[in-house]
Amino acid sequence: MSLIEVKDLSKQYFIAKRQEGMWGAVRSLFHREYLTKTAVEEVSFSIETGEMVGYIGPNGAGKSTTIKMLTGILVPTSGEVRVGGLVPYQERQKNARQIGVVFGQRSQLWWDLPTIESFELLKQVYFVPDEQYRKNMKIFTEILGLDEFYQTPVRQLSLGQRMRADIAASLLHNPSILFLDEPTIGLDVVAKDRMRAFIQEMNKERGITVILTTHDMSDIEKLCKRMILIDQGRVMYDGLLSKVKDHFGKTRILIVDLERNFPQLRVEGAELIREEGVRKWYRFNKEEYTAAQIINRVSEQAEIVDLSLEEPEIDAIIRQMYEQGF
Repeated sequence: MSLIEVKDLSKQYFIAKRQEGMWGAVRSLFHREYLTKTAVEEVSFSIETGEMVGYIGPNGAGKSTTIKMLTGILVPTSGEVRVGGLVPYQERQKNARQIGVVFGQRSQLWWDLPTIESFELLKQVYFVPDEQYRKNMKIFTEILGLDEFYQTPVRQLSLGQRMRADIAASLLHNPSILFLDEPTIGLDVVAKDRMRAFIQEMNKERGITVILTTHDMSDIEKLCKRMILIDQGRVMYDGLLSKVKDHFGKTRILIVDLERNFPQLRVEGAELIREEGVRKWYRFNKEEYTAAQIINRVSEQAEIVDLSLEEPEIDAIIRQMYEQGF
C-alpha cells in the first residue's frame, strides 16, 4: 500500500441562499434553500514513501481543500483517503503525530513568546523525547540559523525568519510526511534557496515524503520530479514534470552576443523575439532544429562573441497546457 491513498475524493460546501427583502428573510427562518459548491470532485492519486510531489493549480482549484482533507482538518463529502494507513478525519491525533504542516500565511508558533519557547511548548505537545529534541534542534539550528532569533518574539520576526522557524517546528517530532502550502511566499531569493535546500536535505537524509502546493513554479521545478495539476476540483495531469516539459516545452531560446549590431538579423528556423544592441534572442523548436544548426546559421551572417541557451520556464509551460489542452 502507498503511503498516501486518495480515491474518488470529493468535498462539497452547502451555502445558504440569501432571500431578497424583508419577507424573504422571514421565509428563510422557516425554509432555507442552499446552493452547492463543489471544491474537490472525485480526485484520485497515490504517493509513495520519500516522494516529493508538486500539487498545483490556479486559485480556487481545490488544492488547499485537498490538503485539509489529507491532514484531517476537513471531512470529505465522499470518497476515501488514507495517510500512513490512517483515515485522517477519524484519527486526527494519530495522524497529527505522523505529519508536519507549514501554511505560508499562518504560523503554528506562539505570537508573543520568544521563538525558543514555542519550540519547547511544541516539544511538550508532541511528547518529543529530550534526546530527539536536542538532536533535531542542533540540526535545524545549523542548517537554518535559528540561533539568530531564538530570543526574539515571533511577532517581531521577519517573514524569512518566521518561515524558517515554522518549517523547523513542523519537523520537530520527526514526521514521515510534510505538507507545505506556499512555504516560500513573500521570501527573497536567498531565503527561498535556503528553504529549498533544507527541504531537499530532509527528504534525502530522512526520507520524508513532501507534498508541496505553491504558485511559485520555480519551487516545483527545483524540488519535485512529479506534478499533480488540479483545476476546478479535478485532476487534469498526474505524472513526471520532465514529461510535461518535453511535450509542451519544445522551444528553446538562443541568446547571442554579436561582434557588432545587425538590426533585425533573420535566421532560418528561428524567430527573433528580442534584441538589445548586439544581443539577440532567438526562439526555435528543438524537435525541428538543433541548437548547433541555429548557431551555425547565425555565425554565417555575423561573428558570435558569446552565447547561451535557455530552457522554457515551467509557468509558461503550464499556461501552454491550459491553452492547448492536456
